[in-house]
Order: sequence, then structure tokens, then C-alpha cells
Amino acid sequence: MKKPTVHYDPQSDVLYFLVRDGEEERSAEVSEGVSVELGQQGQLLGVEILNALRFPRATIGPERLIEFARAEV
Repeated sequence: MKKPTVHYDPQSDVLYFLVRDGEEERSAEVSEGVSVELGQQGQLLGVEILNALRFPRATIGPERLIEFARAEV
């Protein structure tokens, strides 16, 4: 797997982490303003954070993202 890619759109203040390529099967909001995109096998494809500059770190911890990265849905 290649390294994640990070994209930031300053106009919309959206931060996106592309974890791996694949076709999105579904997305899930894991916290207010934070969504994960999942592939057909439940693999984590990406993470989107709205209002990234105002996003408090305490809203979602790295442990929660790691859970999704390791999840086999």
C-alpha cells in the first residue's frame, strides 16, 4: 500500500486523507464533521474533515481512525 495522500481545499476548509485507491461503497460519519469512505470489503479509503482549521483535536482521537483503518467489515 502506498503512503496516504493529503489534500486541503482552503476555500471550503476541507481536509482529505486518501488512504488507498478504490471505489467507494459507502461512507460513515464517525464524528461531527468527520467522515470515512469505505470500499466494498469495508477497507478504509479516505477520511474527510470539514471545517479543518477550526476542528478541535479532541473531537476525534487517532485511536478512532486507527479502529477504522484496521476494521474488517
